[in-house]
Amino acid sequence: MSFVSLLEPDAGVVARRALIVEGLSKIIGPEALVIDEDGRRAFETDALTAYRRVPLVVVLPRTTEEVSRVLRYCHDNGLKVVPRGAGTSLCGGALPGEDTVVVCVSKMNRVLELDYVNRTARVEAGITNLAISGKVAAQNFFYAPDPSSQLACTLAGNLAMNSGGAHCLKYGVTTNNVLGLKMVLIDGTVVEFGGTHLEPAGYDFLSLVIGSEGQFGIVTEATVRILKKAEGARPMMVGFSSPEAAGQCVAGIIGAGIIPVAIEYMDKPAIQVCEAYAHAGYPLDAEALLIIEVEGSPSEIEMLLARITEIAAKFEPKSIEVSSDEDQSAKIWAGRKAAFGAIGRIADYYCMDGTIPLGQLPMVLGRISEICTGYGLKVANIFHAGDGNLHPLILYNANDPDEASKAESAGADILKLCVEAGGCLTGEHGVGIEKRDLMTVQFSPTDLAVQMRIKTVFDPDWLLNPGKVFPLEVSAAARQAA
Repeated sequence: MSFVSLLEPDAGVVARRALIVEGLSKIIGPEALVIDEDGRRAFETDALTAYRRVPLVVVLPRTTEEVSRVLRYCHDNGLKVVPRGAGTSLCGGALPGEDTVVVCVSKMNRVLELDYVNRTARVEAGITNLAISGKVAAQNFFYAPDPSSQLACTLAGNLAMNSGGAHCLKYGVTTNNVLGLKMVLIDGTVVEFGGTHLEPAGYDFLSLVIGSEGQFGIVTEATVRILKKAEGARPMMVGFSSPEAAGQCVAGIIGAGIIPVAIEYMDKPAIQVCEAYAHAGYPLDAEALLIIEVEGSPSEIEMLLARITEIAAKFEPKSIEVSSDEDQSAKIWAGRKAAFGAIGRIADYYCMDGTIPLGQLPMVLGRISEICTGYGLKVANIFHAGDGNLHPLILYNANDPDEASKAESAGADILKLCVEAGGCLTGEHGVGIEKRDLMTVQFSPTDLAVQMRIKTVFDPDWLLNPGKVFPLEVSAAARQAA
């Protein structure tokens, strides 16, 4: 497991822990700190649970001003800081170190302003993804990005990783749905980017910050777009005799100029596990399943479903079923949304995240199977097929170090394959520690040097989210040069 090794903690900082706790207590209050070992252990990992480190101290600020005071203190005392939302990161993006201060924004979860005329909501970054839609549902609005963990994940983490979700094919990912941000820099300075309208003047700092994985600052507020709900929506399920046929169908739909709300893919292992959980009527005899959802007026929905059925027929599907009512639609999506948890009922798994061009889908699916078979491991494929964002789940025994090592090696090979196919290392999970040492596969030394120079502008001492994103040897050289 060498490619996700961690930085050694600063023994001097750990020895000063009592003084650091006292200093933080004075500026934010003891009630906002988690200092006991059992309490801190709750923050020792994120959803990449193979790696754990109990942090030095955890801070739970309630306002932007409190975040500012905490970061100023950490800056002045040379303390490393790990930003955290709900800890649902699958790449180790919120993994702390033993010498780090975790700043968790989960208590900053208020809706500050709703503007239905201009279709915006100003919210604190600790609000959960699903709660934003919940706050505006009564007015028939919603917030479009919908990662599978939306019940738990916070906007803060979505912003850090530029998360997407099943419906990003039509509505885009986080960066396409955010208009403005308030962020605290490591020295405590509060800055604002964007505003309440599209395309603000000046440099596009929003696109720089969204997806930067906590390397530049801690986002405390965001102004997001809220959208009017469509008149209606209906999913359909198409089962195929091979993954290649399903991949060709996806390319055929997109190539015909049809943009469904979502196109989700499951292979046979995933179909069987998810059907056992959701009882949604997934075709158990299919080798691959597409869940395709369209929306609009009743006549538009019928027209789109008919066109997609016609396209799918060219690839000899084993079954085609259109949802007949809201209850069936809910079950279809319940199975997909709970897929990762359903797989977890039968095996440990290593969830990958890479993106490829749609035309490469059939080839890549075949190679993923070959890679995992070569390591003696099974794989279940569940992903956003419409935009080529793959989520292979490599099944292994977490209690067997040899299998765990093989799972990571297989995952690395899959990510290299994505880059070779013309794609990239991550679609929505981020780099974190998981893909950190694979960055050289996608980026040249010059690319990485430019990225690290930008990091240094925002965080000269490299105190924010240390050991993430950039290969350790490369980043150490960049820090020395700075």
